[in-house]
Amino acid sequence: MKVLILNPPFLGRFSRAQRSPAVTKSGTLYYPVWLCYAAGVLEKEGFEVKLIDAPACGLQSEDIFKIAADFSPELVVVDTSTPSIYNDVRIAATIKEKFPGTFIILVGTHVSALPQQSLKISKNIDAVAIGEYDYTIRDLAIALRNKNGVDKVSGISLRKEEVIINNPLRPKIMDLDAIPFVSEVYKKHLNIKDYFFAASNYPEVQIFTARGCPFRCFFCVYPQVMHGHFYRARGAQSVAAEFRFISENIPQVREVVIEDDTFTIDKDRVQKFCDILIKEKNKLAWNANVRADLDLDTMKKMKQARCRLIIVGVETADQLILNNIHKGIKLGQIYDFFKNARKAKLLVHAAFMAGNPGENKITLKKTLRLAKKWLPDTAQFFPLMVYPGTEAFNWAKEQKLLISTNYRDWVTPEGLHNCVIKLPGITPEELVRFCDKSRRAYYLNPRYIFYKLKMILFNPQEARRAIKALFKFWKYVVRGTFPGR
Repeated sequence: MKVLILNPPFLGRFSRAQRSPAVTKSGTLYYPVWLCYAAGVLEKEGFEVKLIDAPACGLQSEDIFKIAADFSPELVVVDTSTPSIYNDVRIAATIKEKFPGTFIILVGTHVSALPQQSLKISKNIDAVAIGEYDYTIRDLAIALRNKNGVDKVSGISLRKEEVIINNPLRPKIMDLDAIPFVSEVYKKHLNIKDYFFAASNYPEVQIFTARGCPFRCFFCVYPQVMHGHFYRARGAQSVAAEFRFISENIPQVREVVIEDDTFTIDKDRVQKFCDILIKEKNKLAWNANVRADLDLDTMKKMKQARCRLIIVGVETADQLILNNIHKGIKLGQIYDFFKNARKAKLLVHAAFMAGNPGENKITLKKTLRLAKKWLPDTAQFFPLMVYPGTEAFNWAKEQKLLISTNYRDWVTPEGLHNCVIKLPGITPEELVRFCDKSRRAYYLNPRYIFYKLKMILFNPQEARRAIKALFKFWKYVVRGTFPGR
């Protein structure tokens, strides 16, 4: 049986698989990582899989329809996102029109949060998967292959004539070591040179070593919609084995991005993983998402294991806002984090947000001052993005802060992040303007320019990444505004 797994086209290099889907100013394009994990599970089960990433390959709708005609799949899995949902449904529905015998299922955060609403967009959509869908898609494919019907497949909402049926939810996957390496799927189906992560050396690959996050940040979509707050992790040996696979089988990779919501939740596991890499003389650079409470000893161990950069959500310089968004971090911890990262000689990519509960023009200025004071290697400034299924979305809706309920407005016509909330005393345009001005003030800061020039001159390995990111990003820094605004 054949399964077509599709990341559909939308606005050029639209990065659908990241936590805030959009076309990025830095040129970053995420791997379709969750589709790839599902593809690996299907292939392990013996299914013939064709994985198509249209944004990475520059494919348009007509290209997809031709591929589907040539491949003749019985099951088509289509990824979605909030900004692209109407586009994604249109493409999926057209496949159904052209090939009526094909079963169409949508996956992703948006349809997980709004399964019934998503199914109502088009009668040509057979089902949506809710939450983690690796085994959901496998069981669906088995049911279709065996002609058993799909009524008993956990984790889906499906259309049955004019009625939408919600099957029981699927339990979270506990044994993550049983899932094939996603890097194996990349090697077989994708061209890694199509992908770029501005904070990483190029080319890179992205993997997950755990799912679920016990922390309660009110904006974070994956724990609230896809994976839950119960933390489940691969063993240190499994992760180290995937590093070996990458080194031996995809030798052009220069860095591994560990995309866990928080890689360092289990410090003992991190220590074991690092010890294995050190013992095996690992040559691969890597980076990971961490929290600002990460201790110096763990940072040093990670550096010894060739971690190059850590990614941290600072969000704001105001403690009340940190409390309001349930960050569970004190400002003093943030200051210590930057000090310790420098002691450990780890680069930092810091994420800052504008528009969280309690935000005002004074707190915005404090956040920019904090960024310029600690001078992380790279910094991002974004207005709060509220996605269905998150506490942030519910807060904005309940407080009547949403200026639009049309999901197309979650990005600009060019596909860049948009702002759809209006705070008391701050308009959406002012939040966008703050992020644009902060980005420009940060990257045109003489201290930062001097720091980067010194890095390029004395660290050739970093020069290629910095120049590539600068080339992609420069027009937005200079223009200082979102196109179309």
